[in-house]
Amino acid sequence: MSSEQSPGVVPVRAGLSIDARQRIPYFVGISEQTTGARGLSMQLVVIPPGGAAAPHIHEGYETAIYVLQGHVETRYGPGLREVVVSGPGEFLYIAAGIPHQARNLSESEPAIGIVARNDANEQERVIPYDPSTDTAGTASR
Repeated sequence: MSSEQSPGVVPVRAGLSIDARQRIPYFVGISEQTTGARGLSMQLVVIPPGGAAAPHIHEGYETAIYVLQGHVETRYGPGLREVVVSGPGEFLYIAAGIPHQARNLSESEPAIGIVARNDANEQERVIPYDPSTDTAGTASR
């Protein structure tokens, strides 16, 4: 934050590009690092054509996504056996602790979304998830 800014109001002109643990391009707009936020973060995420995030869990915080462009398949739950597809103008909520993986359904265009979380340092608690080791719920199938 520059000395010219008023306390509590911080413009972010361009997102800070980070190497996200989800292994897809993230551009952090609002976080503790960029604005001093304490309880939320907001990013722009770009899933390249045919790309997918690494399967993961957000430990202890919720995620809200608004899709700007493209169609994204989100696999979720034990073993990533559940599926939902989201498109432009749609919202998606992911509760804390739910394993999930997003995949761009287009082979030619990026999928772009705005991601908000109730954690100002959300990358600190991204936990890799291996669906092949999760046997929860398989006995009933």
